[in-house]
Amino acid sequence: MTVPADQPVARRIRSFVLRQGRLTPAQQRAFDDHWSRYGIEPAGVPRDFAALFGRVAPLVLEIGFGNGSQLLHSCTTEPSRDFIGVEVHRPGVGRLMNDLAKANLANAKLYNHDAVEVLEAEIPPGALAEARIYFPDPWHKKRHNKRRLIQPDFLALLASRVAPGGRLHLATDWADYADHMREMLDAAPDWVADPTHARTEERPPWRIETHFEARGVRLGHGVWDFVHVRR
Repeated sequence: MTVPADQPVARRIRSFVLRQGRLTPAQQRAFDDHWSRYGIEPAGVPRDFAALFGRVAPLVLEIGFGNGSQLLHSCTTEPSRDFIGVEVHRPGVGRLMNDLAKANLANAKLYNHDAVEVLEAEIPPGALAEARIYFPDPWHKKRHNKRRLIQPDFLALLASRVAPGGRLHLATDWADYADHMREMLDAAPDWVADPTHARTEERPPWRIETHFEARGVRLGHGVWDFVHVRR
């Protein structure tokens, strides 16, 4: 259907700025050699992840995995779980695929795509045992706060994809975003704080301290973790 030229077209506000950067030769080789094993091309339909992984296992989604160090750690230390990683920046995807292939890990699949679109179209309702979002862009200028990923509609979308009793884990090193996350989570009807972790706002044992995070701590940044459970 053609939209008339004078009719405005609604566009979703993006929570990221796409800065692809240049792939190193090794990262390009990762796409050439390993995408067929680890990559998922968006198809716009709900996926049968048990068929993709060749087994039935708890499914964990990590959104915005960066260079992949945490996701690599998760795949290594939680072998009974399968992991879906979503990252828009190709260099990080290439780096992680090389690391996964080097370790010969089979419990990860990756999207190089927008996370909201993946959640809306590719993840079946109730398919996830857990969703993890570590250090999303804080969009710290007040006029940009509307671009923050953690918003009521997004938390509701996540809740529709996480099974009851499943877990949501958020982390940030930006104090204002931590306040924002806390406010959004407290108001979200589908999520309740996990008393084992969320009340302390300390890093739980399954999340490693990344190089980026350690640098922030050295600069005096705080770090806040929020762990909630799907009602």
